[in-house]
Amino acid sequence: MLIHSSQNIDAVTAENFFKEIDQYPESVYVINWKTERNYPNHNHKKGQLIYIEGGIAYIHLTDKTLVIPARHYVWIPGGMMHFVEMHKSAVTRTLYFYWHDDNSNPFYGKGGIYPINNLLLQMLIYSERWSGDVHPDEQAFHFLAGIKAILPEISKKALPVALPTTDITRMHPVLDYMNENAFEPLTLSSVSDKTGFSERTLSRLFQSTLHTSFLQYFKLLKMVKAIELMLQTDMSMSEIAYKLGYNSLSAFSAIFYQLTKIRPSEFAKQLR
Repeated sequence: MLIHSSQNIDAVTAENFFKEIDQYPESVYVINWKTERNYPNHNHKKGQLIYIEGGIAYIHLTDKTLVIPARHYVWIPGGMMHFVEMHKSAVTRTLYFYWHDDNSNPFYGKGGIYPINNLLLQMLIYSERWSGDVHPDEQAFHFLAGIKAILPEISKKALPVALPTTDITRMHPVLDYMNENAFEPLTLSSVSDKTGFSERTLSRLFQSTLHTSFLQYFKLLKMVKAIELMLQTDMSMSEIAYKLGYNSLSAFSAIFYQLTKIRPSEFAKQLR
């Protein structure tokens, strides 16, 4: 999925930056950038907490792409390969945490995307006064450690909006075409015609590379587009439903709930 970059970082600069973050294993590393730098695929030993204050972001993992809407945060476990892509309007807050206690709770090893609550939001706002490494012998460290400590307790309702991805390059033109034409009534037949595959071959490729069907992938893609429209436009839920090709608001709402376990109207309220 192609996203406008706020600032693209080359591989050497990125490697040096993450070495700096992991240099002191016991510290919390605080970043107060208002826009996220776009780093190439990478990992780091420290777990990463990113709060998306405004706009929308995507986190690309080995096998899926997760949508991070505004007023949601994501926990990225230490060692997980990933990269984050931001819209130009995105605003973030980021903390990197020590890993010596990650075995204390399964949350730290799996991560996910969650709606912010007022307690965590106020703690993240307060953490703006620090930057770079904060060490255990500093008073600020205990406050920042408290943020990590409360995450398993408050992070109960993960947002399951994930697009499967693949490293198989022959599928990339297919996924790009679907992303660019997501508001059209795409079918397996129409996409195969446009991308040069037979319907049978394309159907098999979806199953073998993305482990899902064409129809299921298209449903997920539409929900991603729905979230984008909620964030970036003043369209009503009915307007969003019809733009996505649904005949009624109830049909759209049912699919949205099936995939996210929350009604679109309720989800939109969380974004305000």
